[in-house]
Amino acid sequence: MRTLTVPELSLVVLVGTTGSGKSTFAARHFAPTQVLSSDYCRGLVSDDENDQSASADAFALLHHIAGIRLRRGLLTVVDATNVQPKARAALVEVARSQDVLPVAVVLDVPEEVCRARNEVRPDRAMGPHVIARQRREMRANLRNLEREGFRKVHILRGVEEIDDAVFAFEKAYNDKRELAGPFDVIGDVHGCRSELETLLTELGYRLVPDAEGRPVDAVPPESRTAVFVGDLVDRGPDTPGVLRLVMGMVEAGHALCVPGNHESKLVKALTGRKVQHRHGLAESLEQLSAESEEFRARVVEFCRGLVSHYVLDGGRLVVAHAGLKEAYQGRASGRVRSFAMYGETTGETDEYGLPVRYPWAEEYRGSAMVLYGHTPTVEPEWVNNTLCLDTGCVFGGELTALRYPERAIVAVPAERVWYEPAKPLGPARAVRDPGVLDLGDVLGRRVVGTRLMGNLSVREENAAAALEVMSRFAVDPRWLVYLPPTMAPVATSARPGLLEAPAEAFGYFSAAGVARVVCEEKHMGSRAVVLVTRDAAGSVAAKRFGVEDGSTGIVVTRTGRPFFDASETTEALLARVRAAVDAAGLWDELGTDWLLLDCELLPWSAKAMGLLRDQYAAVGAAARAGLGATIGVLERAAARGLDVGELLEAQGGRRAAAEAFTAAYGRYCWPTSGLEGVRLAPFQVLAGEGSVYAVRDHGWHLDVLDRLCAADPGFFRATGRRIVDLADGSSVAAASAWWEELTGAGGEGMVVKPFEALVREGRRIVQPGVKCRGPEYLRIIYGPEYLEERNRERLRRRSLGRKQSLALREYALGLEALERFTAGEPLYRVHEAVFAVLALESEPVDPRL
Repeated sequence: MRTLTVPELSLVVLVGTTGSGKSTFAARHFAPTQVLSSDYCRGLVSDDENDQSASADAFALLHHIAGIRLRRGLLTVVDATNVQPKARAALVEVARSQDVLPVAVVLDVPEEVCRARNEVRPDRAMGPHVIARQRREMRANLRNLEREGFRKVHILRGVEEIDDAVFAFEKAYNDKRELAGPFDVIGDVHGCRSELETLLTELGYRLVPDAEGRPVDAVPPESRTAVFVGDLVDRGPDTPGVLRLVMGMVEAGHALCVPGNHESKLVKALTGRKVQHRHGLAESLEQLSAESEEFRARVVEFCRGLVSHYVLDGGRLVVAHAGLKEAYQGRASGRVRSFAMYGETTGETDEYGLPVRYPWAEEYRGSAMVLYGHTPTVEPEWVNNTLCLDTGCVFGGELTALRYPERAIVAVPAERVWYEPAKPLGPARAVRDPGVLDLGDVLGRRVVGTRLMGNLSVREENAAAALEVMSRFAVDPRWLVYLPPTMAPVATSARPGLLEAPAEAFGYFSAAGVARVVCEEKHMGSRAVVLVTRDAAGSVAAKRFGVEDGSTGIVVTRTGRPFFDASETTEALLARVRAAVDAAGLWDELGTDWLLLDCELLPWSAKAMGLLRDQYAAVGAAARAGLGATIGVLERAAARGLDVGELLEAQGGRRAAAEAFTAAYGRYCWPTSGLEGVRLAPFQVLAGEGSVYAVRDHGWHLDVLDRLCAADPGFFRATGRRIVDLADGSSVAAASAWWEELTGAGGEGMVVKPFEALVREGRRIVQPGVKCRGPEYLRIIYGPEYLEERNRERLRRRSLGRKQSLALREYALGLEALERFTAGEPLYRVHEAVFAVLALESEPVDPRL
């Protein structure tokens, strides 16, 4: 059996004469969607697969489709004769244009076999001279296939060898998606061995010396891995020492390293190629001359073996020396390697004679975080989910690392200026006022990068609507670090008389591979986000949030507006929350001076009085008054002997529905004055200083919040819950019965969430929760008579897809805002995600869902 190795992402070009069995071979080894047949394309453009006059158009179509597939990262196989170098050259160019590797698989079948196969195919009326010519052309150029540009060439000779062939698919060298970290990504070292040792020690690594006391490895803490962005060499005082340490770490599996442009030039110099000894190369060569020939050979082997870039953590992190735009990530070509090591220049030079580099990061919109170096900067600054870690240590700056996924920056100062830069580093980039929301951040169509779902777009018209709300009604933007997402409804129930029921929620999560869910009682109130600081005097508010007006936090609605008109009521609520957090011991336990809570504030009437008065109460009153008069008339008509019994019964049913409608919303209303009568039902602890708690399992959240409720039971309302094992029928039945009990008493229903909070199904995230509402609550939403058959059947056809998509996008944006804020990013970066949540609320989605 012959094994043919092929890169997972490549263009496989089958080469063989007519009748060599290429189509059969392709069908045996590849999926139908992976194979592009020239015959099939000829048929598409001419309705005749044998119409040779259509070949030019057919191959133009084939090349176009192949390019699209490769751009999308899909293995592609070309089934055509491809016996002429010109035909193969066009395919090699398609592969190169998408930065993937072309592979040739040659099926060299005896001429008589090909003739015999064609004779039994009536659609192949061609003379034997055609096969003979094709075979001569193919065999004349077999030895040149690698020079034509094919990275791998597999030649199968004879039918038996073709039948015995199997394929093995190999990952690209840069594909390390299975490595999830945590990582410590370290910027350009440039021979600064002492600073590197200090930084590694600061990061918790334990230096391992050799017999001469020279560090040759550094053992990481807690299974971390160091990742070096290249430019280990040149300019600094000890290039050999840096290489010895980093090579030892890589060989021990404690580090990864990508090449920098300085490593590339050093290898050329060490292997005798003519290069200019500038920019620190002369110093490196002098230092290395004192080392053994064996060490220098080891350096050459190490640097030559470095991969242009790495794709890590499931594709969420990319490390390259000079950065890498999205189209090049995970690809392999000379163009990709050049960009990764040198970046992209405009072709101009500045006043210092240095190339002007194209600012690729300013246009980057990829979902992966890109960490790089190459161009020194005074301090690292996030630009569109990219970060340059070269902070000019060798020039007297700092040696910087980023801890991933924590996004924490750790830096140590240079011990001295080791090398005078050709170009002054200059002052740090001006830092924007984090409390100012720039119009340029929100106007027009926006694309916001998120860790969970990649790039999410906001339409221009939605951004305009959000800007109106934000500019006129929102709270002080320094407090506004999060807006809660909408929640998806459960799929429409198949049960008679119901639109929503727990079975569909359990089925959804079970199909997504979720083993346990938590069912939480749904409180009928208004969504409220509470941000409370520890210090009632306002010092935490001033220090952490920059708010010096004496306020100690904020209570906001889903649209970022103040929940209460009176600031005194807001502060009174914050005082109750602060006291409960203090009594529960959470400030010290969580190591924070502020907490962000997601809550439901009761009663519904506390915030929705206008809605209740103008919409729900008006509907109920009008229905009762109108139907009462109608029924009175019908009753008098019946007393006179008219046959109106059926009509009277129908109107009586409508009046009963109107009364049920009034009773339904009335359950959620009671009088309040200030905080008197107000209750707070917290259901999630979102974040605190340096930590996002929203991704912790719901058992943790509910246990913590139970302690809050126990500290002030007169103000807090605990959330009832059931933990459900989806593989246990009795557990599922008990939760369903609980829902029946809640909704039977007129309750709103429950929310079903994965117990582990954040769950992925392949590359997609699972809904963080679905709401399962009871019949009486849905009566409020859909109207008094929604349970009538004609209405219920119409509502069963309600479209849920857009609402479900909206819920996931807003969830990803909400977590993105929390992660950016707790990582200490500028507030305008946090507002980018917060604003996007508000903008998505303007999408045309049925608000009743």
